[in-house]
Amino acid sequence: MTGLERLNALPADEADAEMRRCCGSPEWARRMAAARPFVSEEELLDAADATWDALPPEEWLAAFRAHPRIGERKAERPQAGTAAWSAQEQAGVGDADADTRAALAEANRAYEERFGWIFLVCATGRTAGEMLASARARLDNEPDDELRVAADEQRRITRLRLEKLLTP
Repeated sequence: MTGLERLNALPADEADAEMRRCCGSPEWARRMAAARPFVSEEELLDAADATWDALPPEEWLAAFRAHPRIGERKAERPQAGTAAWSAQEQAGVGDADADTRAALAEANRAYEERFGWIFLVCATGRTAGEMLASARARLDNEPDDELRVAADEQRRITRLRLEKLLTP
């Protein structure tokens, strides 16, 4: 059985839980679980994007809270089964020196103070220095613009996690 077949065959509550591993928005997970069955991975990913785009900003913020800060292990509202994915996604921080780690912590603090939510970036394949540069550059954004930037980063993370979910 493929990963997509397995996802399609799950009872609704289990599908919802699997979707929450990919995105911490309860409404996104509920809608995605209800949208099954998907005939292809492409259809699933397209539905994920369309569902995300249709959500109000409060659901975006709920999804953000399910992530740990860059360089940390614990999220404000952790989702079951996501710690290993987060650690893998943030692997670029693991090799960072103490100064870079301290600068990331300060950038996280400044970002949260300015915008009211954690700095969210699709960290897969990025170095700590790249993430730090991104955080610093985005501090200059207007809050409404930054919310959309962060939401797009969440979309990218969700797509990667959906692909992981489908991989046996």
